[in-house]
Amino acid sequence: MTTIETHAQASASRDAVPQLLVGIADWVSSSDHKKIGRLFIALSWLLALATAVIAALIGLERITPSSALINSNAAPQLLAVFRFGLVYAVLAPTFVGIAVAVAPLQVGARSISFPRLAQLGLWLWITGVATVIIAIASNGGPAGGNSDMVDLYLLGLAVTAAGLVAAATSAVVTALTARAPGMSLERAPLFSWSVLAGGFAIVASLPVAIGTIAYLYVDHTYARVAFGGNYAVNDHLGWALTQPLTFVFVVMAVGALADMGPVVSGGRQPLRGAALAGIGLVTTAVLGAVTQSQHVLTFTGGAADKIQSLITFALFNLLPILGVLVVLALGALGAKSGKIRPNASFAITFLGVGMILVGMLGNALLNIDATDLAGTVFEEGATVYVSYGSLLAGLGAIAFWGPKLWGRKIADKKVFGAGALVLLGTVLAAFPQYIAGFQGQPNGVVASFDYDGPISLWNGASTAGHALVILGLLAFIGAAVTDFRSGEHAGDDPWNGHTLEWATPSPAPHNNFSELATVGSAEPVLDSKGVSA
Repeated sequence: MTTIETHAQASASRDAVPQLLVGIADWVSSSDHKKIGRLFIALSWLLALATAVIAALIGLERITPSSALINSNAAPQLLAVFRFGLVYAVLAPTFVGIAVAVAPLQVGARSISFPRLAQLGLWLWITGVATVIIAIASNGGPAGGNSDMVDLYLLGLAVTAAGLVAAATSAVVTALTARAPGMSLERAPLFSWSVLAGGFAIVASLPVAIGTIAYLYVDHTYARVAFGGNYAVNDHLGWALTQPLTFVFVVMAVGALADMGPVVSGGRQPLRGAALAGIGLVTTAVLGAVTQSQHVLTFTGGAADKIQSLITFALFNLLPILGVLVVLALGALGAKSGKIRPNASFAITFLGVGMILVGMLGNALLNIDATDLAGTVFEEGATVYVSYGSLLAGLGAIAFWGPKLWGRKIADKKVFGAGALVLLGTVLAAFPQYIAGFQGQPNGVVASFDYDGPISLWNGASTAGHALVILGLLAFIGAAVTDFRSGEHAGDDPWNGHTLEWATPSPAPHNNFSELATVGSAEPVLDSKGVSA
């Protein structure tokens, strides 16, 4: 006769649920910047999937504009969710989350400055996103028919922006005031520099959007005469859902690429000043954001008028492009000289920033009056390039810094495969809209339109592109879930890194560093390895 002990198993089963709840509570209430950043990233990925699904539905309707796949009353709401999702659910939180998770490690801080502010930012952001979605689904949003839900939509937008400002402020203060001994601003890592510059740009521009929302909210709630009511919401707030504000959110993506280049080349950055200048030039996009307007190049009037138009056009449209070109050129020069070693994270970050550049170039073309592209889907294509390009660069950044956060690496083949799908999807989703824009397809509609061109071809290709982005993102999420849990152990310094995050154990402990290092150059970890300048 045998006796089987079941008490221990039953006890373990009873303990599983409390342990799960304790684990969830720990993540929800944690002030650890690494957990806050990872929650930002994970939630933005889920929202990116939802945004791409909505984009695919819109594309299906546009393939045959006379069809009725989508209810005519629901079409404006779907478009509103799509545009909001691209900017505030995909583009903005991707690198805000990475900044919160990585920047304190890079500058040698034991924690992020104002950790509860960063935590508040996370929950304000996701609460605002949920509020906007609920409002639009209930016939709110721009041109919504439910007055209360339009008010709720405006409130949700303000809360979303406030959350991003709070998290960005926490990251900026960390990069500005919590650096390790000896780390002057001149010696700050390039990504941390971009967090400082890009975070300042976010803090400067989004409160302008919040102020505009406040005016719209008060007017819509009471008189509805000064700003045109619900049908004029996008007339006053449309700038907050498109270029040039989107360029403010990609500064950190450019900084991530600038930081990776020297690491994968195995040496110091010989043109550090040029990289810093490139990041700074991209940050000039904040000028366009705070002025709430596009600056168009016109060829009318006298010579003085044309010169004035050219100067403002170059200042607000071409300087950010020049900044991205500088950083991409530094990466390309390293690859051409044979110094860049094959690395999946660098490759897809480089290609992601390349997609951002195509979106910026498209926006510049859109703002040349002679092209007559205003009001076409060309503008939507530029936003898709910038948003999906930032998503692709974000995937590369997670593949690069993920080992420091989780202690394990994602296999390069998986990163390349998922990145290739997202890259191809980005091109297919956005480039046909560039072509359709030149042929006159109107923006902001999904049915009952016509123009001279193969409507089904371009919209079908764009729909397929969004579907590929979904597949690529799902593939990356699957790889991250499996490999960060049971993949190859990364070690403390898997990339032969240069900056302080690679001097602490992987995954990084709660307080990041057991003791603060004294920094003597921009590459303190290389110094410790005896690598000469």
